[in-house]
Amino acid sequence: MSAEQGLKRWHEVIEGGSSTEALAAIIHKDAVFHSPVVHTPQVGRPIVVAYLSAAGKTLGNGSFEYVRELVDGDNAMLEFTTEMDGIHVNGIDLIRFDEDGMITDFKVMVRPLKAVNKVWEQMAAMLEKMKAS
Repeated sequence: MSAEQGLKRWHEVIEGGSSTEALAAIIHKDAVFHSPVVHTPQVGRPIVVAYLSAAGKTLGNGSFEYVRELVDGDNAMLEFTTEMDGIHVNGIDLIRFDEDGMITDFKVMVRPLKAVNKVWEQMAAMLEKMKAS
C-alpha cells in the first residue's frame, strides 16, 4: 500500500476528530513518534496514540489546516498551520507507512521558537490531563 492510501486513512481520522480508537487502528504496534519538544523517540502504539491524540486536542483547534502535501513512496510530508493563544504555528508532519498502510514513523517539526514553546506548554498540560482521566 502506498503512502497515498495510508494518508487517505490519516485524513479520515483527523477529520473524524482523532479519537484514540481511530488513531490506534492506523498506527503500527511498533510505531515511533518524534516530538518537536521531547528529545527521545517515543516507541510503541500506546505512546504514539497518546501523543497524537493530545496533539489533536491542542493543535486541532478551529484554525488547524494542512496547506501542502508531498508524497514519495512510503513517505508523506504534510505542512500545517494553526494558531494557539494568538501565536502562529507552522509545522510539518513527516509520516512513514508500511506496506499495509499503517503508520510506522511520525515526526513533527514546528517553527518558530515561540510556537515550539507554546506547543510544549499545551501538549504537556494535555498529556497530564489525559493521564489523570
